[in-house]
Amino acid sequence: MKRREVLKAGMAAAAFVPLRRSAPEWADWRVTGDRINGWLKDLSRFGANPEGGVSRVGFSDADVEARAWIQPIMRAADLEVSIDPAGNILAKRPGADPSLKPLLFGSHIDSVLSGGNYDGDVGTLGAIEVARTLAEKGYRNRHPLWVTLWCDEENGLTGSRGFVGLVDQAELDRPSLRDGIRLGDKIKKIGGDPAAMASYRFAPGSIAGYVELHIEQGGILDRTGLNIGVVEGIVGIRSFDVTITGFANHAGTTPMNERKNALLAAAELALAVDRIVKSRPGRQVGTVGRLQVKPGAQNVIPGEVNLSIEIRDLSMPKLETLWREIEAAGDAIMRRQGTSWVVATRPSNVAALSDPKYRTTIGEAATAMGLTSRPMPSGAGHDAQDLAKIGPMGMIFVPSVGGISHSPKEFTKPEDVTNGVNVLLQTMLRLDQLSA
Repeated sequence: MKRREVLKAGMAAAAFVPLRRSAPEWADWRVTGDRINGWLKDLSRFGANPEGGVSRVGFSDADVEARAWIQPIMRAADLEVSIDPAGNILAKRPGADPSLKPLLFGSHIDSVLSGGNYDGDVGTLGAIEVARTLAEKGYRNRHPLWVTLWCDEENGLTGSRGFVGLVDQAELDRPSLRDGIRLGDKIKKIGGDPAAMASYRFAPGSIAGYVELHIEQGGILDRTGLNIGVVEGIVGIRSFDVTITGFANHAGTTPMNERKNALLAAAELALAVDRIVKSRPGRQVGTVGRLQVKPGAQNVIPGEVNLSIEIRDLSMPKLETLWREIEAAGDAIMRRQGTSWVVATRPSNVAALSDPKYRTTIGEAATAMGLTSRPMPSGAGHDAQDLAKIGPMGMIFVPSVGGISHSPKEFTKPEDVTNGVNVLLQTMLRLDQLSA
């Protein structure tokens, strides 16, 4: 073959070899781990308890103080900060393309009573750290990017439900069983506008998507030594406030066979919940987690008990079946004990699956950084399940040592926090570049 023919053949072969695209500049960007972990330590001062955790319940003074502390940090990340009618803090970074819908990412900072320093905090401060990194790199995002701090997550996803229009006037007017204060008044306390909530609603298709970083609140990642959990779906939650009424009478003079002991009925009901939830295969769980006995004196037969019942599973029909069985068992218990009960159904958290593209994007981001990951369900409820009602949703889990959560002993290692925030950064960059 002549030299000219050899060259020609080589050129033709080369035409069929795809050009190797260079990695984007931002593929090597990383967050500042010391900064995000320092913020976590600073935030833990608000509502700190002697056990080392926090009691920063939604709408409490500690919650208000923490929200005031976090807003300047958002502004320092070049975010435009506002409070929506539901009391959520929205910190926005404008996008270069006005035709694109916003990409949302964030979490919450309120806690349960005697909670820990990582639940919600990692996702909220991690989102701010991502925005701070983008500002420092001079990144020009295509989509508007909104860092979201949802209010009152722990008491029923109040802020995210309000964002998607699921908090009605009856709920705003209803006094809390815990403190007797109306929800609408609590929202006013944190700068929201309950009067405007009737017309406030982000509809399906109004956002490009939502991503939430969170500690696992379980022990799978910690036990297996994996870095990242890619959430497949979030369980549905049905919860109920129960009041059992008996008859308060003298504990020394009332014969045993004449008593109407509300606490005995409550104890039987708690055992029934446990028995019924365990009676069928699956990963469903049920809990009686709150018990208030009145009058609460050692020499008085309990006349009233307030308690909570909560059941969780990825299948909403299964939850409905379980509740019907619990309800039937409760009716039988009340007849047997000579007591009565009233059940108030709390707003349900509907089970939500994450978006397949978001799962792939999170997994690819982790792999590109040399981190190990696995798909997994979330047994805890999250604001992400409300956002899934209006757009694609993804969640990133990082390990919690010992699987401990909702406890002062809750702890996530600083390196795991940094890994998770880096995966969040790279996930948001990929979604901003690739999604419409």
